[in-house]
Amino acid sequence: MSNYNSALEVIRTLKAKHGNSWSSISPENSARMSVQNRFKTGLDIARYTAAIMRKDMEEYDANPMNYTQSLGCWHGFVAQQKMIAVKKHHGTTNKKYLYLSGWMVAALRSELGPLPDQSMHEKTAVPKLIEEIYTFLRQADAVELNDLFRRLDAGEDVQDQIDNYETHVVPIIADIDAGFGNEEATYLLAKKMIEAGACALQIENQVSDAKQCGHQDGKVTVPHEDFIAKINALRYAFLELGVEQGVIVARTDSEGAGLTQKLPVSQEPGDLASQYLAFVEAEEIDIATAKEDDVLLKRDGKIVRPVRLPNGLYKFKNGTNIDRVVLDCITSLQNGADLLWIETPTPNVKQIAHMVNRVRAVMPNAKLVYNNSPSFNWTLNFRNQAYDEMLEEGENMTAYDRNNLMDVEYDNTELSHRADEKIKTFQMDGAREAGIFHHLITLPTYHTTALHMNNLTEGYFGDQGMLAYVKDVQREEIRRGVSCVKHQRMAGSDLGDDHKTFYAGDRALKAGGANNTSNQFTVKEPVTKKKAVLVE
Repeated sequence: MSNYNSALEVIRTLKAKHGNSWSSISPENSARMSVQNRFKTGLDIARYTAAIMRKDMEEYDANPMNYTQSLGCWHGFVAQQKMIAVKKHHGTTNKKYLYLSGWMVAALRSELGPLPDQSMHEKTAVPKLIEEIYTFLRQADAVELNDLFRRLDAGEDVQDQIDNYETHVVPIIADIDAGFGNEEATYLLAKKMIEAGACALQIENQVSDAKQCGHQDGKVTVPHEDFIAKINALRYAFLELGVEQGVIVARTDSEGAGLTQKLPVSQEPGDLASQYLAFVEAEEIDIATAKEDDVLLKRDGKIVRPVRLPNGLYKFKNGTNIDRVVLDCITSLQNGADLLWIETPTPNVKQIAHMVNRVRAVMPNAKLVYNNSPSFNWTLNFRNQAYDEMLEEGENMTAYDRNNLMDVEYDNTELSHRADEKIKTFQMDGAREAGIFHHLITLPTYHTTALHMNNLTEGYFGDQGMLAYVKDVQREEIRRGVSCVKHQRMAGSDLGDDHKTFYAGDRALKAGGANNTSNQFTVKEPVTKKKAVLVE
């Protein structure tokens, strides 16, 4: 039985039970509205999308070409238009997710104004954005299904499309930063995020009140025991809310972090605390030369003093970052994390694979979520990689200035073509060679908004005037079939008209009449194709 028929049967039974008092309620209309709102709560969404992620993870384990992708969205409308475009261009939402970036919440959603990615924004802004995104995605379902029901009413055979409708609702990987406080604070925020619909939470091993963007300096990590406690907090939140398949993404910032705030207490030689302490830089001293209030450690039978900065932070030994990354990843997976996130300085498949292979030697099914970050200069990074490869192959590289490879003069060279091909296949190569299950771009819609406003502003306030908008925006929307060219419909005007008819019948005051200017965007098939007249 289809969802529609199932809902129809329920409403008919209820109507019969309530008798004449429900005489004006149409079971068909009610069933239609129920189908158009498949997900009643955020928890319904979290359970549904968690199952999708688990299935996708299994399929990736079977074949790494089954990797998944997402783009970061800072507003519900942006997420909605992304998923509408995914369905239009690719025919399915399969393995296409959403990403919620803490960076973009800080920069674009905080009541304190634009902020850096340092956990200074209101923690409640994160679940609010998750809820907003899913509100817009559910509306996209309702609008599209409403169109299908209108076509059904007009006599078209679209019942199969209704019964097998693919929702715009997809998994969202949501950034909880370093947890916004202690373990209990992390648990409380996690519950709000899950209740809003998040099936996957990404948490990082930085100190919560000293958190920095993964691509900034000054990162301070926490001992493993502290991070494990927060992983536990996330799992308890998922289990309490009945999202048993909830996904935890454990991010390590150790590759670029050279500091720690705490020295953990070792209970026995070789335990996690002992391994963490072994990475701390220290100098051997004679106990007689120790200063008042010095912090001292015994290491290999000797007394050593950890290097401590004026701010009280401790310094890790130089060159230990990769070893710390590997230990972080193994420890996280052994203590309840499902996926890993390694922040790297450059997008280099070989470097990522080197770390992942070390992790997989202990945890064979280790998988990454990888940030294809706009913080990387992709053009320069890959031109450098191509340059090194061409040099190793014996190519004559004297035509290239190694210190100026971004120059536009290289755009159509062999170097550029090689670099762009490597960028094009980076996600596929990373999935196959470096264990990357999910590729995301954290901040794409931040940059596209800025770029598009730059381009429109240049022409509109210049000599192009209104043509700048018409030619580069509206005409392109029409020609490319962008759904929001009919912005009234996209905002729910047609949907509202139909609902008002359900409520009030012929007395309903509707917006979609002959005088609605959106009718100008109705696509008309030409009766005969005529040759365009060229104007000389």
